[in-house]
Amino acid sequence: MYKHVFLTGPPGVGKTTLIKKATDAFRSPGVPIDGFYTEEVRQAGRRIGFDVVTLSGKRGILSRIGNASGPSGQREYRVGQYVVDLTSFENIALPLLQNVNAGGSTGKRVYIIDEIGRMELFSQSFIQAVRQTLENAQSSILGTIPIPKGKPLGIVEEIRNRRDVKVFTVTKENRDRILPEIVTTLQDCIK
Repeated sequence: MYKHVFLTGPPGVGKTTLIKKATDAFRSPGVPIDGFYTEEVRQAGRRIGFDVVTLSGKRGILSRIGNASGPSGQREYRVGQYVVDLTSFENIALPLLQNVNAGGSTGKRVYIIDEIGRMELFSQSFIQAVRQTLENAQSSILGTIPIPKGKPLGIVEEIRNRRDVKVFTVTKENRDRILPEIVTTLQDCIK
């Protein structure tokens, strides 16, 4: 039986859109749900970066094009043209996952983690929090992971190979009809 559900697929295929739709489906029947998703930030029609947004609406910078504006001597984390704002990301994402592992919640809960990708994985604290959430008996994750490309990402491969994880590959052909299967699988995870 599965405990966690992850979506994978190429960039721009609709993984985050499916995460948001599944989240809405779970909010309706009152299933406790928390977490975050990533959202493109555009300016004059051009993507300039990504924000991390909690389900309660709190927003922070994940990355932006260009140079880091941090203090001199601070390490710069880059993925392609994007500079990752590790502090901003951790300030938004880590409190959500630390709440999971504090042991204060009773009953099963669903945690949205969109995404566990190269930008987010600069944070060792995030990697540890994800591992703890995967092992927490009361939590199920609905998350996204990148498709395998280039050098394998350790925790992504761990997730992909876990017996308690169901991975859905999202394509342009199936993205409009896969939602019911995702929701049903996740419902089975929290029974």
